[in-house]
Amino acid sequence: MHAGPDPIPWKTRVVVELFSSEGCSSCPPADAVLRELSEKQPVEGAEVIALEMHVDYWNDLGWADPFSSDVYTSRQRVYTSALRDRSAYTPQMVVDGSVGFVGSNAAEARRAIARAAAQPKAKVALAREGGGDTVSIVVSDVPEAAGAASVMLAVVEEGLSSDVKRGENAGAVLVHAPVVRSLRRVGAIAAGARGKAFEGAEAIAIEPSWKRDRVSAVVFVQSAGTTAIVGAGSLRMSAARL
Repeated sequence: MHAGPDPIPWKTRVVVELFSSEGCSSCPPADAVLRELSEKQPVEGAEVIALEMHVDYWNDLGWADPFSSDVYTSRQRVYTSALRDRSAYTPQMVVDGSVGFVGSNAAEARRAIARAAAQPKAKVALAREGGGDTVSIVVSDVPEAAGAASVMLAVVEEGLSSDVKRGENAGAVLVHAPVVRSLRRVGAIAAGARGKAFEGAEAIAIEPSWKRDRVSAVVFVQSAGTTAIVGAGSLRMSAARL
């Protein structure tokens, strides 16, 4: 396997998740915040990896979100417990799995990203094998404080939008940040792992309706004990290497 070098080593990758829904009238401003974070990368020393996850609990209120899944709803419930929220809500932004807040709060987002970028991180190197749709993954130098951890793979697509016909956003054209199309656990890292902690390869399923040049594979390492994300990497599926 071959893993490419980090192209911007002076920046620390920070995963920013947004739990959103096209059926929620409060969500478009938060979508815009995440899109700006992804496109403009405004926090010094941080490379934001944006993951917009559409929950499904708004779907029976007038508009079925085409990007929604119970997978993302379940993931948000885990955060609700871990972050000691009273209940799940939208729009919720979660930075590096460690802190959550109302997703339209751009100032809080930047502060949380800056704090997250100052934390020790694992190295996550990705490369396409043979120019195809299989991605090699190498995780090394996992911070000891992470303990046991999961290796997660998200497939995301940029440039998505919807012309909403019903529900709270009826008549609006909603433009999204990178939307998570699929999410799954692809491996585990034992507590106290040293050096190269995980190595593997995963096939990336790209649907015919998706635009390949806008699709990326995102791999992140998440502590099993705290939900903190302690390392991440991203690779465009039209690119040769990370």
